[in-house]
Amino acid sequence: MSTSELKPGLRASTEIVVGTRDTAHHVGSGKIKVLATPVMVMLLEEAALKAVEGLLSPGFQTVGTHLDISHIAATPVGMRVEACAEVTEVAGRKLTFRVWADDEIERIGEGTHERIIVEVERFDKRTRAKTGKNAQ
Repeated sequence: MSTSELKPGLRASTEIVVGTRDTAHHVGSGKIKVLATPVMVMLLEEAALKAVEGLLSPGFQTVGTHLDISHIAATPVGMRVEACAEVTEVAGRKLTFRVWADDEIERIGEGTHERIIVEVERFDKRTRAKTGKNAQ
């Protein structure tokens, strides 16, 4: 596994227009019909993944291991949200990101996110072992 192309400053973003399926009411994280925190987290993780996935060696992927975020403003259905991630540190297999999300009006969330680089085959083998299913 080579991480030579992974360095601070790499960035990516992803966006959605908030729909009824993205609301706290729909996903069960509240009763209000605004962007759900779990959906915002998913967008932040997706942006972090996009920032580095094209630079990983074949057979390697990243998995999220830590999130420290604040969801600081509500976003109603119909409004666009952009989630962004920037690599701030590469320490061996651990990648640290600054993450943030904005709607069309203001910053709605921010924080840090960590991901670990894993070898997919080895990772899959370990997770299958948890279920008692042998690797194929």
